[in-house]
Amino acid sequence: MPKLSDDQLALAQPLFNYEDVCFGNRTVSNANGLRELVTLHALNHLFKTRDRVLKNNARIAKHSNGTDLDCRDQGFTRPKVLFLLETRNSCVKYVTSITKLCRPEQQENYKRFQDAFVEEEDKYSEDKPPDFRELFDGNDDNDFRLGLKFTRTTLKFYSQFYASDIIFASPLGLRRAINADDPKKTDYDFLSSIELVVVDQADAMLMQNWEHVEHAFEHLNLVPKQSHGCDYSRVRTWYLDQHARYLRQTVVLSAYVTPELNRLQSTSMQNVAGRVKITRAYPGAIAEIGQQIRQTFSRYDSASPVSDPDDRFKYFTSTIVPAIARQVSAGGGGGVDDDALGILVFIPSYLDFVRVRNYFNAAAETQEVTFGAVSEYTEMPEVRRARSHFFTGRHAVLLYTGRAHHFRRYEIRGVKRVIMYSLPDNPAFYTELVDGFLGASLAEGKVDAADAAVRAIFSRWDGLSLERIVGTKRVAKMLKPGVGDTFDFR
Repeated sequence: MPKLSDDQLALAQPLFNYEDVCFGNRTVSNANGLRELVTLHALNHLFKTRDRVLKNNARIAKHSNGTDLDCRDQGFTRPKVLFLLETRNSCVKYVTSITKLCRPEQQENYKRFQDAFVEEEDKYSEDKPPDFRELFDGNDDNDFRLGLKFTRTTLKFYSQFYASDIIFASPLGLRRAINADDPKKTDYDFLSSIELVVVDQADAMLMQNWEHVEHAFEHLNLVPKQSHGCDYSRVRTWYLDQHARYLRQTVVLSAYVTPELNRLQSTSMQNVAGRVKITRAYPGAIAEIGQQIRQTFSRYDSASPVSDPDDRFKYFTSTIVPAIARQVSAGGGGGVDDDALGILVFIPSYLDFVRVRNYFNAAAETQEVTFGAVSEYTEMPEVRRARSHFFTGRHAVLLYTGRAHHFRRYEIRGVKRVIMYSLPDNPAFYTELVDGFLGASLAEGKVDAADAAVRAIFSRWDGLSLERIVGTKRVAKMLKPGVGDTFDFR
């Protein structure tokens, strides 16, 4: 087995003392440092475990005359570390860290790995935001899985899962590995003895199907259905007692914390050493707006998270839509370059987007409002047409989803007002829509400063996303009942 230096071990040893960790302050600038630290921690754990197994193998061979030795040093299966990553390019970065740290003499199947995972061509220009380029540069395919096996001198790529020490997978790729086409062939035994799980770029996974992540955690540390050559005399007692999930360490790295991550922490991060959530105080995205733009935050009443989508829709259709209709009517209802046009309605959730789009199509109140719609599922010709019609004024309103912005970062021109159906989890989206889209219209003289405005609606269940936009110091007051429901900033 490869060895780590004393300096490397000194860095790896105190990593949170095996507490579960949710690190909600991952940025482009600290990503490389976090990646190397977590990789070092994983290798340290893996190599120490393997060294103990090899030493016990030698002890057993030496005392083969019948002396009983209690050498409980293994799990049900070999894989010990699982990396859940969003893209193949992210996998490449972690593999590069591994080879940099342990320096194997040989790398078996490395050419095959390069062909399948490495894409060196820069796909995006510098005008794309840094977080976008970090996520989507290189090979951004999110359907993959890869086994890595260590021997004394060799690092083997594409090893079978049951012969691997580390498993790299995307949530989608892992789910496909678990769920075969034939239900009788469903297999998750290779996850039975995972001792360290690393989830990187969890915020990006939220823009995919988060259920894949939850599905993976539901199948961790279960008793295997088959033995897979297991020597039960060497299995640690906590595996036999089905307590492995209480000794597994989970490290989640994200740019910010969301309700989904909080739920994951409370339900799937159960280490007996405890849990740590690392966040920071936010100055607020509104502080990054470089121009004097009126920003209004309106709070509506919502009794519970379950009723919140209906309460939001009711508030939007009863308060916001009539104001949109009046603005369009006052501007003439659809002439090119009309002053009332240029209303961008940002809708983070696709389900909400469908509901609002259907309302604009069918409601009598919006029959005079011309609108376009851009979602993550809109075909490119339709996207170009909607953006063009919005820019020229043929469409008074453009409905725009959060996932479309996440995956494409379209440049929307002609924005004169921004309405946020709900607040984005990513505070950079707020800055890009307000300072970028609306700010560009101001700079080009397409809208007067007195007319440019932002209207965002929120409820008390939006505290996490609201904090990142208005700042930690302001959020408590804005969520507190009895202090008014409208807040203006410039």
